Amino acid sequence: MTISQIINKFKENHPKADVTMLELAYEFALKAHSGQKRKSGEPYIQHCLHTAFVLAQIKADLATVIAGLLHDIPEDTEYTLADIEKNFGAEAATLVEGVTKLSKIKYRGVERYRESLRKMFLAMARDLRVILIKFADRLHNLKTLESLPLEKRQRIAKETLEIYAPIAGLLGIWGLKWQMEDICFQHLYPEEYKKLEYTYEVKRKFENTQYIQKVKNILNAKLREAAIPFELASRFKHLYSIYQKMQKKNRKFDEIYDVFALRVIVPDIANCYKVLGIIHSLWRPNLNRFKDYIAVPKPNGYRSLHTTVFGPDGKPTEFQIRTKEMDEGAKYGIAAHWYYKIKAKNDNGLRTQPAWIKEILKIQKETEDAHDFIKQIKFNIFHDRIFIFSPKGDVFDLPEGATPVDFAYTVHTDVGNQAVGAIVNDKIMPLDAELKNGDLVEIITEKKRRGPSRDWLKFVKTASARDKIKQNLKNTVMDNIKRFIPNIR
Repeated sequence: MTISQIINKFKENHPKADVTMLELAYEFALKAHSGQKRKSGEPYIQHCLHTAFVLAQIKADLATVIAGLLHDIPEDTEYTLADIEKNFGAEAATLVEGVTKLSKIKYRGVERYRESLRKMFLAMARDLRVILIKFADRLHNLKTLESLPLEKRQRIAKETLEIYAPIAGLLGIWGLKWQMEDICFQHLYPEEYKKLEYTYEVKRKFENTQYIQKVKNILNAKLREAAIPFELASRFKHLYSIYQKMQKKNRKFDEIYDVFALRVIVPDIANCYKVLGIIHSLWRPNLNRFKDYIAVPKPNGYRSLHTTVFGPDGKPTEFQIRTKEMDEGAKYGIAAHWYYKIKAKNDNGLRTQPAWIKEILKIQKETEDAHDFIKQIKFNIFHDRIFIFSPKGDVFDLPEGATPVDFAYTVHTDVGNQAVGAIVNDKIMPLDAELKNGDLVEIITEKKRRGPSRDWLKFVKTASARDKIKQNLKNTVMDNIKRFIPNIR
């Protein structure tokens, strides 16, 4: 890896940028790490270059790429953060400082990692670019794991799977998430990896190639006939994703139907829906497998149309339809969203936080105990999310496993306190029912109801619903005490 490759990649996304500081940062890092070598035997500067290149790939801004080049200097060289600030400014120095703090967190399993995790989430909330640098740093470290002892390899791989990969998913940086997961899978479950890799490659090279080409030829002709500009490519699911699905659903490889998907990229949203119509006119859709993430994006900002049809010979075939911007967002997540906002002259792009970051800060303020903090983070933030619709068409984002009571308190505290029942998709359901993605939920309320039931605490899932129930019960107890002891204050 060379500095020229990084500069060229950076200028692809920022053609008018002055890269002088990037060149100076490289020279500074080269001098600082002079004579240092990695465990693999390669010059240390290569790690800095690879880290910066990944950041340039995901469209990071100049300060972030510079910080990527300099990220190990305070820990591993005689130079300090003050030297970095003096030469490259406060912004780059602050980012390097954030990465340095994360590097000091030693992983000993999630249960012993709580307080450190808490600090890490809060550091992310202050500036998400810190975690982007950490991802790029971690990815190159994973690619050179072979040079480390077995125990250390497994520790780093476990930490990545349990902590960094889920955070990459939250940020929508799927390109980095999948790479990290597949490398960790290879080191943690080598036998399963080899077996699945062989089966996967056989299916990919022989069985699917002919079928995919057949589908492409049919769709190509129809899209050209409709005069829609498009790019058509195939996407194969990553090995660890397949392995997880096999384990979770107790299925064999041949029973996983979305190993591959065809991706159609078009210029604008209107053409996304036109393409969807054409695909459904060619092949019968499986209505249970249609998702409109354009109308209702995922919490991490992911947007796309997903549909599964019964293709030639009745074979289930998945299509993903999106614009170029949506495709960039799917690969690079929040980094790409920042890039497009800045490109659109929105200078506040780098300050924009996703909703789940605000939720982390809210949980942190309300939770003093590190154990409860991590427990709530793991469910409310790391858990899969579902979208629930109100009768008015409003969309509410909840963790998978949420109940009508969780939904009620998300709508409004009074709705939760007065809930007596729920109508889910036109059917009366109990308040402890588990909601599914896309459910239409109406809460039946009774204004005379005095408040929530203590039994609700046994099944509610969200921290906010639990807190509101506890607060109401506490207030009710105080009111009863005051009724019997009138002079109590």
